[in-house]
Amino acid sequence: MVAANAECAVAFSLSPGQAGDAPERRKLLVSMGTVSEPCAIIMDRAYEGDETRNLVSSLGFSPVVPPKSNRIEPWTYDKELYKKRNEVERLFRKLKGFRRVLTRFDKLDAVFMGFIVFTLIVMAIK
Repeated sequence: MVAANAECAVAFSLSPGQAGDAPERRKLLVSMGTVSEPCAIIMDRAYEGDETRNLVSSLGFSPVVPPKSNRIEPWTYDKELYKKRNEVERLFRKLKGFRRVLTRFDKLDAVFMGFIVFTLIVMAIK
């Protein structure tokens, strides 16, 4: 999921349970396209790989992600901006407040995605 803040999801996709998150996120970012004005994208350490950071940069975003502690050549990042990553985590927590999302009762991906969209709309109205 790509989210703007704790209340607004920009894009999301479902991935198979055995698939890694980073390749799926790269597909999602490519599907969003490039941006006209540079803006920051705050990412979890799970996405700090060179391939993901290079893709984010090529799409016009500025990656804000801390390097893992075992990186040979660590980079600098905006620590104050990275503190806002918890807003996205709060969006996930709100989504999981809906039992149907948390437990994934739906067998069909289309039905599950539809309920996620419905949940996001309900959260936006509140």
